[in-house]
Amino acid sequence: MRLAAILPLLLAACTLAAPSPRTTTHVVHERRAAQPLDWAQDRRLEAHKVLPMRFGLTQQNMHRLEELLLEVSHPESPKYGQHYTAAQVVDTFAPSKDTIAAVTEWLVKSGFSPDRLRLSANKAWIHLNATTAEVEELLKAEYHVYTHPSGDEQFGCHSYSVPAHIKEHIDLIKPTVHFNHRPTPNAMRKLQRRAGANLGAPSIFNGPKKSSKNVRITPSLENCDQFITPDCLRALYSINYKPVATSKNTYGIVEFTPQSFLEGDLDLFFGNFSPSQVGDRPKAVLIDGAVVQTTDQSFDFNGESDLDLEYSMSLTNPQPITLLQTGDLVEGAGFDNWLDAVDKSFCTFEGGDDPTQDGIYPDPLPGGFDGPESCGIIAPPHTVSVSYLQDESTVTPAFANRQCSEYAKLGLLGTTVFHSSGDNGVAGNGGVCLNAQHEPVGEGTVFNPGFPASCPFVTAVGATQVNPNSTVNDPEGACEQVIFSGGGFSNIFPLPSFQASAVKGFLKEHPPPFTNGQFNNSGNARGFPDLAANGANYVIGIDGEFELVFGTSASSPVVGSIITLVNDARLHVGKRPVGFLNPLLYSAKFKSAFNDITSGGNQGCGTPGFTATKGWDPVTGVGTPNLTKLIPLALSLP
Repeated sequence: MRLAAILPLLLAACTLAAPSPRTTTHVVHERRAAQPLDWAQDRRLEAHKVLPMRFGLTQQNMHRLEELLLEVSHPESPKYGQHYTAAQVVDTFAPSKDTIAAVTEWLVKSGFSPDRLRLSANKAWIHLNATTAEVEELLKAEYHVYTHPSGDEQFGCHSYSVPAHIKEHIDLIKPTVHFNHRPTPNAMRKLQRRAGANLGAPSIFNGPKKSSKNVRITPSLENCDQFITPDCLRALYSINYKPVATSKNTYGIVEFTPQSFLEGDLDLFFGNFSPSQVGDRPKAVLIDGAVVQTTDQSFDFNGESDLDLEYSMSLTNPQPITLLQTGDLVEGAGFDNWLDAVDKSFCTFEGGDDPTQDGIYPDPLPGGFDGPESCGIIAPPHTVSVSYLQDESTVTPAFANRQCSEYAKLGLLGTTVFHSSGDNGVAGNGGVCLNAQHEPVGEGTVFNPGFPASCPFVTAVGATQVNPNSTVNDPEGACEQVIFSGGGFSNIFPLPSFQASAVKGFLKEHPPPFTNGQFNNSGNARGFPDLAANGANYVIGIDGEFELVFGTSASSPVVGSIITLVNDARLHVGKRPVGFLNPLLYSAKFKSAFNDITSGGNQGCGTPGFTATKGWDPVTGVGTPNLTKLIPLALSLP
């Protein structure tokens, strides 16, 4: 909608509310979370460059977000399963008229004519195209261009300010201090190295890790300590349920271009482990000009998608799988892009994303997608698995909280979102740790948690392993082969109520032996992961042959598959999907449905990391799921 159409009413309301003049005292609103490694500040950004500014307005009722979410997701709540409609979510959290009026008045009085302003459909964002010179004056900031050894460039500022009386009405402003610490896909192709630009770009940091061990035998249950197959997982987690409500159920797998599956790889895998599925394909939803590309074929480009789809499809057969393929080949995408596609209220009129974090569409770059942004093009699937993450230290608290709140809103709608917790133990991507100022450095000793796994409104999934020389009938341990289960405590998000007893119990009964400041040991921080599943020695079909892979990239879609089967059982008897899962995980009623993991650790940052112990721990969460026990407990809920 055009903001100009409602401007007279807004200005009138603002005038009545604040008739006396204010002195314009600016205060810093955000600072950059961390100085980017491998990027050099090169020059001031051109004064005439037009920036797509987006002003994120403070939403109403955010202080009640956890309370409202628990009403529909806590197993002891009488409103369990009474999920919101999309319209109810918008109405509950839309910014107030006073907020819209205050920010509008500020922009107009700063010299921007009303016809340059646009308000998003959910009234949560104001969009303004402005030159660098105009933005620098408005925000009391300086924009610079940063360069990468790949030749790639991006821009941003170190901090920005807003008038003191406006601060309470603004969550964040983009593009400003938010910085994508990875170069673009095209730049990485030039370098021929694996360090990605968007979340899907080939990277040694994200995605599954490959083993050099050859798959020379036909895997069986007797050697699940060496080769994990769908049958191994069925035995480990008591998966013996065949879906019957597939037309009512949905399971989405998020992939970021240029990651893509190969049809031949799926058929190779199915031919050996699920013959009836040869020829089956996921239902592809192409977000923001996405393509399932087949030009680049290698483990780097196909490993993640092949892994996710081969196991999610085989474990939930015959449930159709929705592939949420995100981003074009030029810009790629960030987490906000797939969120836009499943929740129209998260979009702005012309996109609510951050050019430094997300793909912005239409994409003006040569070969880019020139169509409109994919905004609310598909209803949120009941279950979604995302095997990608970034370091929490690379995002500002405002950016992280805004996105985390969106995951909570998906929970209100009845969607469970799973995120892998990372493969570097207590360290960040690539084993990077932090210094005392929480900045990423080469020889850091402070733990570096991952995001969005650290968001309390996603379900973070860690990794376990069948210990060497053990069987599927023996207890698993935390994964300590090739990768280490990501876990720890957030430096941004407070401890949610549903997890308080578990986290405080861990810190009291098993106090970690680390120096003060090495991790957030306040006792009031969100801990992760929430639960775990096997992440070692997965056999996958990849580029025409079998390989072994490791990672929480495998664990997340497996747990997503199990909860998809739980949803099927509920939908079959006329009940709603479980939605936001975490309150259920930590409830006493469901404790028996998880296999506690009590051995192994998640080393990193020059330390042994945390240790898996009795009860919840920041290595494997509450443990691994048992579907046979989960289903009757879930069916007992409203």
